[in-house]
Amino acid sequence: MAQRRARDAEEFDRVVPARAQPRTPDEDFQPPWWLRNPHLQSMLASVAVRRGPIVRRARALFEAQQELLLECGEGVRLQCWRSSGSAGGQPVVVLHGWEGSSESLYVLSLSQQLYERGFDVFRLNLRDHGETHHLNPGLFHSCRLEEVCGALREIRRLTGRPLQLVGFSLGGNFLLRAAAQARTAGLDLAYVVAVSPVLDPHETLRALEEGFAGYALYFARKWWRSLRKKEALWPEEYDLGELHGTNDLRRLTAELIGRYTDFASLDDYLHGYAIIGRRLETLDAPALIITSLDDPIIPAADLQRLARPAQLRIEVTRRGGHCGFLERLTGPTWAERRIVAELTLALAARQNGPARAAG
Repeated sequence: MAQRRARDAEEFDRVVPARAQPRTPDEDFQPPWWLRNPHLQSMLASVAVRRGPIVRRARALFEAQQELLLECGEGVRLQCWRSSGSAGGQPVVVLHGWEGSSESLYVLSLSQQLYERGFDVFRLNLRDHGETHHLNPGLFHSCRLEEVCGALREIRRLTGRPLQLVGFSLGGNFLLRAAAQARTAGLDLAYVVAVSPVLDPHETLRALEEGFAGYALYFARKWWRSLRKKEALWPEEYDLGELHGTNDLRRLTAELIGRYTDFASLDDYLHGYAIIGRRLETLDAPALIITSLDDPIIPAADLQRLARPAQLRIEVTRRGGHCGFLERLTGPTWAERRIVAELTLALAARQNGPARAAG
């Protein structure tokens, strides 16, 4: 056991730059022994047994919610659910991961906590996520950044205030890309938090193919449910007959990209939403990445390939899985508590002047 702990510590120091490590051991995520497995952390983040307590706690969030169909430019509409807290509350946009939705457990749990604290919470659905397949004829893909920026501009117009953003997995990737082009896209952002964001899609796809087989099958099944809805609603646009039953994510992605987009190749498409290299050099708002060394889907080694502008902070925990960070089966996760504290501090810093409240 001591040798394993030493190997873990050595790997952590090798992969994670010193500036991205917790400032003290107490600031690292330390789950109980029975929750230390990264696959357990990752799967429990979305397991159905947790839905009942989370939905019950979110009752006030649901009672206050209002559906918005945001006009995002070029005829695109995205669905958003707004739950306004106290009058004049700080607007926060919460964005799910791939094949999640505004009803995902991690979205509901965090949104409920923010709503309770008076934030003006917007739970945004990406195209073809949730029950939104009827809104737009075009198929979702991960390079549809402009419509997400359009949604953020519309929320800014509605609230009249700079936005705080929180995204999980692919949602975190979208929001970091939006923040990196905030100035040219006309976005007014106050703060961005990305939990377990996709860094290099090539490596994430490889991790899904070569890692625990359950992940690839899980995402393939959820994707097919979404694709069948799209095909049924837009039969004149989509005929996926010969692809039905294909659980090979690489092949399915390549086929859909080749048929329904202008990307020259699968590599071209995957590169289009990577945030490695210089992609984040132009961050125009303070941003925080929270991720774990043992994430089975997002290789932590890719953190070394990110640009490091002054606006970006990275916190890497030794454990937590993918979007997990559970300390127990019920109640807020460690990451959720960190996000609430971070957004509260960032808001205080903005209200009190340029001095950084977070230290």
